[in-house]
Amino acid sequence: MAKSYQLYTLRVEIRGVSPPIWRRVQVEGFDSLRKLHHILQAAFGWTGSHLHDFKINDKTYAMLDLDDALDGMDPNKIFDDRKTRLQKVAYLGLNFVYNYDFGDGWEHDIVVEKVEPIDGEPYGCAQILAGARACPPEDVGGPFRYQDILDTLRKRPRSEEAKDYLRWAGEDFDAELFDRRAANAALLRMAWNRWGGK
Repeated sequence: MAKSYQLYTLRVEIRGVSPPIWRRVQVEGFDSLRKLHHILQAAFGWTGSHLHDFKINDKTYAMLDLDDALDGMDPNKIFDDRKTRLQKVAYLGLNFVYNYDFGDGWEHDIVVEKVEPIDGEPYGCAQILAGARACPPEDVGGPFRYQDILDTLRKRPRSEEAKDYLRWAGEDFDAELFDRRAANAALLRMAWNRWGGK
């Protein structure tokens, strides 16, 4: 009997930032949640330098391959994100959360918008269909601090505070810029190099 493969369309939005920062991503159902983490990192432009987990139907899927990952966690509700396939836990209409950087607290709301069969073999590469706005810089302090910075850049762009922020983030930082081609190129490099599969 031939295996059936499914393609998931996910809408992912960072919580607590306005206007919204979001991506619409197509991923294969056979991908592990760990691989989904890597896909989301590339889709948004995060660096992957912090811990993450997924909250799906009262269960947490986390990085259990780290020595201190289980500290303070309930082992009856924590599962290994490397061993959990998207198609085993996700279904059409499901809402779940991807947390990244527990210190800054970036929560991403994910909605499964579409699930469709793949004819033949899977493609082996995720892709970004659409999106809006740039990813916040790493270690900026979370959504509320980032929103304060955006307000400062918009309302007082010539202030010393705005200048300090741009020196830190990069003079060319543009909060409105989303480059779908660059994000898809990062996903293609991941696929070619077989990165993110573990």
